[in-house]
Amino acid sequence: MRHKHSKTRLTQKPAHARMLLRNLVTSILLYESVRTTRSRARAAQALVDRIVHIAKTREPRSAIRSINQIVTDKNACRKAIEVFKARYSRRPSGYTRVKAAGSRQGDGAELVDISFVEGKDTQSS
Repeated sequence: MRHKHSKTRLTQKPAHARMLLRNLVTSILLYESVRTTRSRARAAQALVDRIVHIAKTREPRSAIRSINQIVTDKNACRKAIEVFKARYSRRPSGYTRVKAAGSRQGDGAELVDISFVEGKDTQSS
């Protein structure tokens, strides 16, 4: 029985789902906004928020090691340490937002845009 298990299942084999999430998180960190399905966005949002929190709270060497275990590109790790650490220094949590973006034409899947709260254009000083 599966009572009260809140983990999102992405209907792939576990290894495939892990790589899908790692690649999606890497794309979100690099491009700061990605369009995907709602279930994938919900699963990725937790990882992205955790990565930004790690970049903010840990010392750089430890943060780099932890983040590189999740992301698939070293530039994403570098951006998390250098850009997001400074951008969200005063924000305690909630670094990403998910907005509805309609439905996919092929199969009608519900699409959303997942992006950072204070994007490239609206940085607070």
